[in-house]
Parts: sequence; C-alpha cells; structure tokens
Amino acid sequence: MTRTRKDPLTSLRDRIALTDLGLETDLVFHHGCELPYFASFVLVDDHDGIELLRSYFREHAAVAAASGTGFVFEAPTWRASPDLGERIGYTLEALADTIRKAVELLVEVRAELDSGVSPALISGSIGPRGDAYSPTTAMSESEARDYHRWQIERLAETDADLVTAMTLTYTAEAIGIVRAADAAGMPVVISFTVETDGRLPDGTPLGEAITAVDDATAGAAAYFMVNCAHPTHFEHALDPTAPWTARIRGLRANASRKSHAELDESEELDDGDPVELATDHTRLLALLPHVSVLGGCCGTDIRHVRAIAAACLPSE
Repeated sequence: MTRTRKDPLTSLRDRIALTDLGLETDLVFHHGCELPYFASFVLVDDHDGIELLRSYFREHAAVAAASGTGFVFEAPTWRASPDLGERIGYTLEALADTIRKAVELLVEVRAELDSGVSPALISGSIGPRGDAYSPTTAMSESEARDYHRWQIERLAETDADLVTAMTLTYTAEAIGIVRAADAAGMPVVISFTVETDGRLPDGTPLGEAITAVDDATAGAAAYFMVNCAHPTHFEHALDPTAPWTARIRGLRANASRKSHAELDESEELDDGDPVELATDHTRLLALLPHVSVLGGCCGTDIRHVRAIAAACLPSE
C-alpha cells in the first residue's frame, strides 16, 4: 500500500535546504569502511554501521539547524538495486528489508530534530544500473523502467517523501526511472553527472538531456540536479535564459576538479578547497536562481557543507 506524497517543491519553494555529501567516499576514505561495489546499504545490517550512519546524518542535519534552514536526508540506498544486491549476496526479500530499515533510520534521526530544521525531507536514493561514470551498458527507456521499478516500489512502501536518482549518465535511464516513479506515486528527482566539458558521459549536452526527459515524461520529474562534477565542469554550459536551466533545483558538486577518469584512478581523496568550492557555488546560484537543495559529492566533507551554507544561505 503506497501513500500520496506531496511534490517536494511545495516544501522547498523559495528557500534553500541543505543535504549531505558523497556518503560512500566519506565512509571509505574518512572512516575506513569496506563497501562492496560502493554499496553503503550493507551498513544498515550491522550495529556499528547503523551507529556510524546515525552519527553521519546527525552531524549534517546539525549544520542545517545552525543555519535555520531545511534538510534533505538521502537514504543509503544508492546501490540497493536487484542485481547489485544479488552480487553482494542479498535475496530480494533481504534487500527489501534493508531498504525499509535504511529509511526507518532516517525517520528516527528526523524525529530528533527541532522545528529549526524545516522542511526535513527523506529521499530514497537510486543509482544507475551500470557504472556511475561511464554508460558502458545502456538500457532502453522501457528496460530502465522495468529494472528500477522494483527498488522504487520498495521505497514507496516506506516513509520516504521522494526518490532521487543520482549520477545518471544517459537520458534513456532517466526517462525509465521517471516513468517507474510516476507509476508508483513517488515524486522523483533526476540528477545527471557531467564530464569536464559540461556534457553527460555519453556526449549529450546537459540542456538537451533535461529537455529530452521532460519531453518524454510530460515534465513528471519534480526537478533536476547535477552531481558528481566540479562547478567549473558545467558552469559554462548553463544558460540562464533557457527554460531547462530553471528545472535545475539541486547541486551536489565534487570537491575535486579532476575528471571522472582521473578520480577513478586516484588512490587518495582530493578534497579541494572548501572556501573555494563555496565561492564557486555563489556564481552558480547567480545562474541558477531556482536552486533549492545544496550539498556535496565526491571529496567533500562536513567542512564543505558548512562553507557552502555560510556562503549561500541568507544571513539573519
């Protein structure tokens, strides 16, 4: 039984909410976690893992509380898809239970917050079926809809307010995800990643990708984001006069200026400069006045989120 959810933009309208950062890279490089296939959902089935996740989300929500703004909790379900779960050794029943527990953890943390964090939304994270940096195995729109339907339906059975598909590399998968979420009654956010030239890894310009998804789904996505790319990789591709630019409502940028290929080969975390990254965001907001959600991605940590909040949120 699913419940009716409100469009998240109803809560986010006319204000900026914070979110977290690159959870998996933070867990691997800052906490020494071993994540099979970069899957953070495995921590939900371990007591110490649960407490680590609880501490992580409390720390990030505290930045929103100190800033007097909202927060979007992103469930650690980015890799909780059927074939990834099977590779790690999860049955569908066990994976469904883990997804449920992942959202329940965030419900508990959200309940601890006072009214100073508003809105406080919970998003079920969805990842690409293939490599997050390279669309080596592309699906058709219908294949993507059928593949992602299972995970979206499991999230629809929880108290998640929306689902967010991050680090997508081509439009057909995004279209399939939007259609599956629409059928499940879940508001959905589509987040593309781009290369240093501002294009998706398959070569599609960012604006063309957003427009194609909207055209194919009658604008059913709640909004779009860009994640896992440094601001300088896509700033030049933004056109403030284009309708598609207004559809970008969230940013989760990398700390590093390196390309995806360079990041893939790197054995050390490139955390960039938090203040410089925050300054980059102020330029982006001038081009993207409708942005509602700000957070981080690979290489960022709590310092970056604090710096972005200080630079981009209105002072009292």
